[in-house]
This record gives sequence, C-alpha cells and structure tokens, in this order.
Amino acid sequence: MKIALVHDFLIKLGGAERVLKVFADMYPDAPIYTLLYDEKVCGKVFPASRVRASYLQGMPKFLRSRQKYLLPFMPRAVESFDLTDYDLIISSSNAYAHGVLVSSTTKHVCYCHSPMRYAWDYTHEYMQEQNAGRLKKYMANKIIHKIRQWDQVAADRVDTYIANSNHVRKRIKKYYRKDSEILYPPVDTRRFKPQKEHNNYFLIVSTLSPYKKIDLAVHLFNKIGKELIIIGDGSQYDYLKSIAASNVHLMGFKDDDTVKKYMEGCRALIFPGEEDFGITPVEAMACGKPVLAYGKGGALETIIPGETGEFFYEPTIESMEDGLGRLIVNEPNYNAEKIHKHAVQFSKQKFVENFKLLMERETANL
Repeated sequence: MKIALVHDFLIKLGGAERVLKVFADMYPDAPIYTLLYDEKVCGKVFPASRVRASYLQGMPKFLRSRQKYLLPFMPRAVESFDLTDYDLIISSSNAYAHGVLVSSTTKHVCYCHSPMRYAWDYTHEYMQEQNAGRLKKYMANKIIHKIRQWDQVAADRVDTYIANSNHVRKRIKKYYRKDSEILYPPVDTRRFKPQKEHNNYFLIVSTLSPYKKIDLAVHLFNKIGKELIIIGDGSQYDYLKSIAASNVHLMGFKDDDTVKKYMEGCRALIFPGEEDFGITPVEAMACGKPVLAYGKGGALETIIPGETGEFFYEPTIESMEDGLGRLIVNEPNYNAEKIHKHAVQFSKQKFVENFKLLMERETANL
C-alpha cells in the first residue's frame, strides 16, 4: 500500500510537527508533502530527501518568511500536489493540508489539530494583531472570506477526521459539520522522570505569539516578584523583553534537552493561553510538576484541579494570581509520582497503538 503524508508547513518545530514525526517514523517510506519547507530549521527531523514542497517554495525568501502575504495562493498550492498514485493519504492539518485532491479510490484520513483558527473562530483577533490600516484590513477580510469558503468545500474531501482533543472535535462539528474520533497527540513521556524537588522558579515554554498570552504572565510576575523563566522565541520576544522586570528571564529558543532540564527543575509550569490540546503541560506533568493553566481548550482535558495543577478562568492578572495562589497553597498535596502517572495516559506508545488500530479499520477494504 502506497502512503503519503501531508502537512501544512515545515518551517518550525512545534507540537504539530511532533505529531508528524511520529507518523513519519510509523511510515518511513511515505514522502511528506508540504506548502513551505525550511531545511535549516527542520532538516534534521525531516530530511530534504523526503520532503516534497509546493511551488510556493520558489517564491522569494522575503515572501516565504511572511506567510500572510501568500494566503491567496495557499489553497491552489495544496491542490497542486499530484497524489493520484497513493492508496492512503494521512494529512496533519490545522490550515490547508486537508484540502488536497485525491482520486476516488484513495482513502484520506486527516489528523486535525484544528480547523484553521484565523478563518473561523479567531478571525477578529487575528485582524487586530495585524496592526494594519483600514484598506489593508478590508483586503485581508476579503481574502479570509474566500479562504473560509474554500475551507468549507475542502472539508468534504476527507474520508475520516481524527481530532486531537474533544475541544477540536467540537470545532470540526461546528465548522465542517463532520463527526470525528478523538486521539490525543503523542507525548514522549518516557523522556521525563518525576522530580520531587524544585529550584524555586516558575517556567513557561512557548512560542512567543500574541495569542499565547505570555504578556499576562509577565505582568503578574512583575507584580509578585517571583522568578519566572520563559523559554521560546517568536514575534513578541522583544516586546516581552522590554516589559519584563529583573525577576523575569527570557531565555530564547532552547533545545529539547535544555527544556527537559528546566522542566525537571521548575516549581510549576505556567500555561497562559488557550490551546487546542497543549503538549507542554503534559511534558511538565511527566516531570511530576503541577501546571497553572487557562481554564479553556485542551488543558481542561489533561489537567485535574487539585491533583495535577490549577486553572484560572479569566484572561486577567487578577484571575491568574488567584489560580497561582491556589497552586502554591496546595503544593504540599501534589504528588510527583501521581502527576507523572496521569501524564503517561497521553504517551507516544498509546498514540501509536491506537492510531494503528484506526488505520487497520480504515484500510480494511483497500
């Protein structure tokens, strides 16, 4: 059986790319089709010999690094992939990958990280983040409207949807009118060992983008004076650096081994934004560490208040401070071994086993 993998972009190594890596290891002969590819960033994990980038890869570098200018071309680019020779397509999609064109005899299974946020439930926030003038906002709205129409049509091209959380399953049903099964993303919990001790700092590991709400945590820790370490890079790095007090340390990008060391040494992980699932909190729990998270999205499916962490329910400094206070008061009751055991249910091994069972069912008649 000939299999191909399709992924939106290979220009960074985030949570979606970790899922793709598991698929790539499960199906080592499957090529990976993607809209844009950055070999410098992703080449060690996804070698160029295996990647088939779209014609957008031929665009000038300044356009490839500013994907918002390529939005009008992306639907056509993903449809340009010739996948007629394949029996099974596995798409890993939170934007365009699910929109590939396949033959009537090809099975298309989509692992959906989310329907594209900026076309559906995050449109107005996305437009505000662009800081564009009236004319540019008008043009951007027209483009996103067309993409939304395309996305509605493209959703029907998938035979089977797999949602990465119940939170995303509801979105798929609302925007695509499709049912889906839930399979939580794979977390390499074997890499982490539960640690009872800590070095009295709180930790954030995240892309530094506006919707991650890292600024909320910075303002809180500026106020309370406790040590906060932030690992990650992104568009808000300079801004966050400019507002951070001396007790808030921005470390920039760090490799996985360094992140592991900081996770194992932290007092708790802070997770300020709404995520579709959230691999980082599960990694922190695999280290036996409690998590303070915003009480929306996928975190509600992975964190147990009073046992593996706490929630705050409003995106405000006051609400986050209240949640952190509850976490600190409850610290004597957190059990590192129990928190680790809870995290193991989201392990990579369980993901692989369950995905294989799904594929056996879906390909039984191929």
